[in-house]
Amino acid sequence: MASQTLDGLKVAILVTDGFEQVEMTEPREALDEAGADTRLVSPKDGQVKAWDFTDWGDTFPVDVLLEDARPEAFDALLLPGGVINPDELRTLPEAVAFVKAFFEAGKPVASICHGPWTIIEAGAARGRRLTSWPSLRSDLRNAGAEWVDQEVVVDQGLVTSRKPDDLPAFNREVINLFAGVGAPSRQAADK
Repeated sequence: MASQTLDGLKVAILVTDGFEQVEMTEPREALDEAGADTRLVSPKDGQVKAWDFTDWGDTFPVDVLLEDARPEAFDALLLPGGVINPDELRTLPEAVAFVKAFFEAGKPVASICHGPWTIIEAGAARGRRLTSWPSLRSDLRNAGAEWVDQEVVVDQGLVTSRKPDDLPAFNREVINLFAGVGAPSRQAADK
């Protein structure tokens, strides 16, 4: 599927119960196929439960407990949406700090649907052009972002999309952006 290689790239996928299942599984599959090392990071120990459009979905094992996760151990961040997941994450100071650290370090971030709620809380929306689920339009504008109604937007190291229908375009642009980072070993060699 992906022509870009992400070999050795470590990607954190920050979730808690209620993330939209396809907004985690499809990008994760695309990243894994491209060679990335994806890890589910969560404030919940053990397993997290997805939301599958209108009801609870599957459960997934948590790879790294948020309290043990170090942003510097990852090269990029994926923030799936759903309503419950980002609404919960944005209320947790440790989740907000985790997200903020990626922006402060200039690492690429990808977010879909309601995921930008956490970006707003991290103070990283201001001055960026992005998209989201339409109901976040005012939230994002009030946070100083330029909101647009497009299937995918890439701006200043951030990829955003609106909804599950946008996943093909979202996954393509996530792979393209994350491929520009290079593996940690290549970053170290460049310094």
